[in-house]
Amino acid sequence: MKAEIITVGTEILLGDIVNTNSQFLAKELASIGVEVYYQETVGDNETRLLNLLEEAFKRSDIVITTGGLGPTNDDITKEIAAKYFNQELVFYSDIWENIKSYFEKLGLKPTENNKKQAYFPKDCIILDNPNGTAPGVILKKENKMIILLPGPPKEMIPMFNNSVKSYLQSLTDYKLVSKTLRFIGIGESELEEKLIDIINSQSNPTIAPYAKENEVTLRITAKSKDDEKANDLIKSIEEKIKDRVGKYIYGYDDTTLEETVAKLLVKNNMTIAVSESCTGGMVSSKLIDYPGISQSFIEGCVTYSNEAKMNRLGVKKETLDKYGAVSSETAIEMAVGIAKNLNTNIGLSTTGVAGPGGGTDEKPVGLVYIGIYINGDVKVKKCNFSGSRDKIRNRATNEALNLLRLELLK
Repeated sequence: MKAEIITVGTEILLGDIVNTNSQFLAKELASIGVEVYYQETVGDNETRLLNLLEEAFKRSDIVITTGGLGPTNDDITKEIAAKYFNQELVFYSDIWENIKSYFEKLGLKPTENNKKQAYFPKDCIILDNPNGTAPGVILKKENKMIILLPGPPKEMIPMFNNSVKSYLQSLTDYKLVSKTLRFIGIGESELEEKLIDIINSQSNPTIAPYAKENEVTLRITAKSKDDEKANDLIKSIEEKIKDRVGKYIYGYDDTTLEETVAKLLVKNNMTIAVSESCTGGMVSSKLIDYPGISQSFIEGCVTYSNEAKMNRLGVKKETLDKYGAVSSETAIEMAVGIAKNLNTNIGLSTTGVAGPGGGTDEKPVGLVYIGIYINGDVKVKKCNFSGSRDKIRNRATNEALNLLRLELLK
């Protein structure tokens, strides 16, 4: 089955509301084997919405809309759907009673225009909405179907999960199962180059690379009548990918880099302290997002000035005078100093030029050193990043976490 998602609302077109409904619906539909090839947003305009429905049904079996089911004059989705399917709207007294009861629970009275929400096409399935006053609708004609859902996510999501998902599942024998591989330390173009023959020969499963901030993801999607067969298909392709670029994979699906690193720290019973300059506490903040990290994470400090580096970490004045705060030598002394002071297995440090000013020919904006001390072994990595101050700091944070991950895996 092919479905199309249409979000209705001028406020979305104007950017007043972020459209999260399409993202939610696309993921849920994919999980039950319903393919989505198109997503659109249209304003509260009768002609444009009707034209869009005509176009959508030329290429899709199912159209799912969100929004436009309210009581005001610009809420027109239900009326236009009925017009397209040549259905008369009739008043449902039981729905009106439900709407009045909803208002009563809030200590309010419905206005006359709320009656609009109790009118439905004569031949339809009405979807209960315990979280609001706008019931949903399923309307079918021949081989075409439209599903009308309310716009607010707090109403739309429960309605889809409780009523629509099982209904659609009953109409298809196939499922789409996906697994996302998360990569760091390799760019999208390089990753594609290493896997191009696998990507070009894909059929089932399919492989889709996506470039995201500071990382690349690869989504493998298999279509099958049962989950076990789909997972077997995914595993076969995944093994081929891991053979070539497995060292860049840090996690799967919704796993974050900081979660992966934190789990490694806890699993290996390693303690860590972090000293940061250019990242200003971002590395520490990421690590402590993970529940249970307290048994490993001892302390994080922002030693931004030279005085702080000397007084808190024991960085030598001679080192700062000779090499400067942004140097491999300073990064090493920062990592060693924080670990020694707190008696931890690991010391991790960052120091660099985040910009937008402060760079020189010798030490340009984007130059960052990351130091790491692990049980007596010391390493430092020199990085050159580009972009805004925020981007440089974020990239440095992720690079520090990835360096720590790679060392822990050893």
